[in-house]
Formats: sequence, C-alpha cells, structure tokens
Amino acid sequence: MAREQDLKQRVLAFIGKQDLIQGPETLLVGVSGGPDSVCLLHVLHQLKGTLGLDLHVVHLNHMLRGAASDADARYVSLLAQRLGLGAAVEGRDVLAYKKEHRLSLEEAARQVRYDFFAQVAESLGARRIALGHTADDQVETILMHLVRGSGVAGLRGMQPITWWRVPASGGSLMVIRPLLEVAREETEAYCKAHALEPQSDFSNFSLDYTRNRFRYQLVPLLQSFNPNFKAALLRTARAAADEISFLEEQLSSVWDKVVTEQPHGLVIDTGAAAALHPALQQHLLRRAVEELLGDLSDIGATHIEKMVHALSKPAGKRLFLPRGLVFYTGYNTCVVTKGAFDTCPFPPVEGEHRLDLPGETILPGWRVHSAITSSVPQEADSSGFKAYLDLNGVGEEIFVRRRRAGDRFQPLGMEQPKKLQDFMVDAKIPREWRDCVPLVCSPKQILWVVGWRIDDRAKVTDSTKQILSIQFERA
Repeated sequence: MAREQDLKQRVLAFIGKQDLIQGPETLLVGVSGGPDSVCLLHVLHQLKGTLGLDLHVVHLNHMLRGAASDADARYVSLLAQRLGLGAAVEGRDVLAYKKEHRLSLEEAARQVRYDFFAQVAESLGARRIALGHTADDQVETILMHLVRGSGVAGLRGMQPITWWRVPASGGSLMVIRPLLEVAREETEAYCKAHALEPQSDFSNFSLDYTRNRFRYQLVPLLQSFNPNFKAALLRTARAAADEISFLEEQLSSVWDKVVTEQPHGLVIDTGAAAALHPALQQHLLRRAVEELLGDLSDIGATHIEKMVHALSKPAGKRLFLPRGLVFYTGYNTCVVTKGAFDTCPFPPVEGEHRLDLPGETILPGWRVHSAITSSVPQEADSSGFKAYLDLNGVGEEIFVRRRRAGDRFQPLGMEQPKKLQDFMVDAKIPREWRDCVPLVCSPKQILWVVGWRIDDRAKVTDSTKQILSIQFERA
C-alpha cells in the first residue's frame, strides 16, 4: 500500500511541478482499457477532490479487433459506472479513414482518436485531456524519433503538455501526461493491487507494429549493453528539452520580425532568417511547419535541413514535404504553405512602359531607377533586380513589357540566341511566374530578363564608354 500511495503522491507532485491542471475544471481522461490508462483514471479519481476535478471518461472503439474491441469498450463503460463517472464511448471506422486519407494504420488511428477527444471536449466545455503515457512509452518514442532522424527536437520525446489542433473548428485541445515519470510495471502493479483487472490488447504484442518492435526487440537489446539504459535516455531527453526551451525563448524574440502570417501559409524574410544562428534557423522552420500542421509527425530532420539549404537557393525552388506541405523560395522571402499560395514576386506586367533615362519610372507594382555612369561598382553583377548595360549598344529608347510568343534572347555568356521559353525552362522559372517577369527591351531585342540575366549583346565591355544602370524595386 505504501508503494501505491507513493505513486499517487508522485503523480500529484508531477502535476504540480508541470502545472498540468489548474482546477477546478472538467478533465477528460482517455481510457483504452489497458493498465496504463486504467491506473491513470483510478489515481485521478483518488485525487479529484484535492485537484478540484470533474472527471469524464472518453474511449474510442477503433473497430479493428472485432469482439475484442467491443469488450474493451464495455469494460471502460462499466469501470466508469463503478467509479460514478460520466463516459463517452463511441466507435469509428479507422480502416475507412486510413484508406480515404492514405495514412498508415497507426497515424490514422491517432488522428481519428484525437479528433474524437476534441469533439467530446467541445461538447462538455473541457479544455484538457489526460492520457496514460508512461516513462516506457517515452523511451520508445525517443528511440523511434532517433531512428527516423528527427533531430534534437525528437530527443526530448513527448512533453507533459502538448496541443492537438482541431481542423474542423480551428481550436485546440490541451493534452496532459501525468504518468510520464511512472514505469509501465508500476501501473500494472497498481491495477493488480486495486483489483482493476484491465483488458489485454493482444495487438500490443504483435511485431507487425513499429512501436512493438522497438518495445520487444530494440529496448531489451540496448538494456543488454546498459541495464540503466532507460534512465540514461530519459536524462538525455530532459537535457534536450532544456535546450529546446532556450531556443524557443530566443526564437520568440525574433519571430514577428522574420515571419508573416498569410491566409494559406507563412512568409519568411529570407535575409532575416539567414542572419540567425543555424540552430535558430532550423528551429524557426520547424516551428513554421508545426504552426501549419499542428504537430511534427512525419517531418524529420532531413526535411528541415532541406528547407534550410533552400533558403540560399534561387527564386522558384520548391520542396514537396510530407502531409501536403510545400516550401517555395522567392526573392527576399520564402513561403511555407499547405494550400494554394501565390508565390510569384512579380506584379503582372500589362502593355509597354517606356523608361525615363536617367530618372525614375513608376510602373504598376514597380519603381524603376536608372542612371548613366562611367564605371561599374567592383562588387556589382547583372543579376537579381539590378543590371548594368552598355548604353551605346542598347540605345536610349528602352521599355518594359511581358513576354510574347516567339521571343528570343541571348543569355549572358552564350554565343547564340535561344527561345525565351527555353531559357525560362532551363532557369527553372516556375510556369505561373513567366508571364509576370518584366522584360527590359529595346526596339531590337530583349536586354534583360529581370531577376535572371542580361542579354550578352548588352553587356559592359572594356570598350564601353557609358554605362546604363537599371534597378527594379517593388512599389
């Protein structure tokens, strides 16, 4: 009995230390029928007076194991009655959801289960749900993250408090884990001592499931190298959590300066992001993904590293990430989006617009500066939004237009003209951008594909006497 009392006191202390409950309030308790969740429910029932809780049991029948699933549902209903608690026990077709959304069975079950929890919470006016994840679950989760390659963030494992975003309402449900410092064998001993007789889910022993292979194969192997392996890994998790917490504080101080919210995604200032420490860059992109998806499942360290690498790539780079996420690079910004997003940095160009030489010309969406000089700055190059041209070679009648069928262009460094369409394809200019790219032209030829390259015949040479500089700025 002393051991059981100790477990309750440890759970109570953990709840207080992590500020998991701020009663009095209605608290949902997710109960599968297994020893971990049954132990959690019974402990919280014993502590409900101390914590000021109105407990409500929730159980989802995943309809995957036939009569066994139905037996679990009946057991949870009867346990709730025995404890005098309200219960929401329902069934959902997880297999149908898996096929419809093309998910793994484990991910489909997780999504359906959490959406059910959120619906019950909304109907009862509850803000939190307690789940029975234990220290052993934490060890398995960290190992799964490590093998998947989720980076330092994955090493911290499950947190005492996380949020589940509810797609239907746009709200969120707080998920708390009061048993994270309790071992699985302790929950089993507690249930035995209180004659709770939890259900046995035989799928928990099947090696067809990834987590079970970690539980029954990898963990025992690692313990053969170090009997205290679990404790060592949990210490690593706490250290990783402290480091991530520090990064989150640093990121919060710059987030609004770097990231702008848009209806379908987040826009990141590339220059501001590039100025951050590499660790903060990765954390910023990880947080951007989490803001859009609600969690980081299926997003590994390799995905984040590819996004960081793309920050320095030319405009038009696209990364297709898991769960329908797309990362675009543009000029001065990049976009993380899960829906349609107009990433083109150019306003539409309609008609022809003659440029004042020298001077300033205002175009729809653009301010164009031009000047005539005798030299080119040493560090300058004719790319991006500024170009240097040989004034004698191009003449003073210069205008801006969009592309036309049959346009040809001789990119700098090439000996022969080529179709503008072919150049745009080779330069990987996105298809939807091409009609918006401004072209600086003379009556004879295209002089500059703004943002990419000048025409070789307009370049500055040793014999150039007057140089025309042109710079485009977004108005």
